[in-house]
Amino acid sequence: MSLSRLSLLLPPVGPWRDQLPGYRWAEEVGYDVVYTADHLTHPTVPGRWMGEAFTTLTAAATVTDRIRLGTLVASSVFRTPVSLARIAMTVQDVSGGRLVLGLGAGSPLCAEADQGARPPLSEMSKRYADVVRGYHAAIDGAVEWEGDVLSFGGLQTTARPDGTPTPELLLAGHGPRSLALAATYADTWNTYGGPGTAELDGDEFWAARRSPAGRLPRRLRPRGGETRTPSDGPPPRLQAGTPGRQSRQLPRGRRARRGVEGSTSWSSTGPWSDLGPGDRDPRTGARPTALTGTASPTGSGSHAGPSCTR
Repeated sequence: MSLSRLSLLLPPVGPWRDQLPGYRWAEEVGYDVVYTADHLTHPTVPGRWMGEAFTTLTAAATVTDRIRLGTLVASSVFRTPVSLARIAMTVQDVSGGRLVLGLGAGSPLCAEADQGARPPLSEMSKRYADVVRGYHAAIDGAVEWEGDVLSFGGLQTTARPDGTPTPELLLAGHGPRSLALAATYADTWNTYGGPGTAELDGDEFWAARRSPAGRLPRRLRPRGGETRTPSDGPPPRLQAGTPGRQSRQLPRGRRARRGVEGSTSWSSTGPWSDLGPGDRDPRTGARPTALTGTASPTGSGSHAGPSCTR
């Protein structure tokens, strides 16, 4: 399988002593990245403990040496730009530069858990954009910044520890606004396809994204440096499941084309482990068709992740 990055998602469920072996195992068997989820609540784990994502990654950094550590994805509904920048740079420092900062709009359920109400999707979208832009401003050393719904000011501390590079930024998105956001700011783009895409083949998926209602950023660039546009053809879909299952779903002869670089699998145990092709996401009712396939859109920066790379 011509993929340069294979990753694993280990949800932070149960005490750390139960999670720790999974991180060590992922490193020992050769995974490139191990991700954790960032939720305050989840319908698949009622009555169980769910740990905080970045604290979990900090602990994981102390028991691993090589494997990269990431959030898939940090939730904008209860994160703010400065606090996100501070905690991300702390994990980046402690881990020796191994953080992949995955960031998405988040779940309405987590917003309700944190703030007592479920915001409309339009409000979540605006907040997501502000968290991304504000995070970039904070990382770049701004002492004040104002967005559409979030702002900060009065910063007197430095943006990062001396000698510590900023982490890879992975942005999740399925629609036109989030894709445009990823094209502008992200090193890596993450998608499972989005609601309503379970029955679409690759051509239909990209055609929908090129429509006025779902327009893509104009260009996507594969890692080889050759400019790629949506009209060049769809990337292969990567569906939920084990690495072997995902590999079988990649059309033969296309595994090294279309900028496909990485694949992420659910953990074999724990919450979400039962999701496979055709199953429904417990948060949205959608069927995942391209489970956390990551790929970088056009823009500044580099990094890999499956679909289109910069």
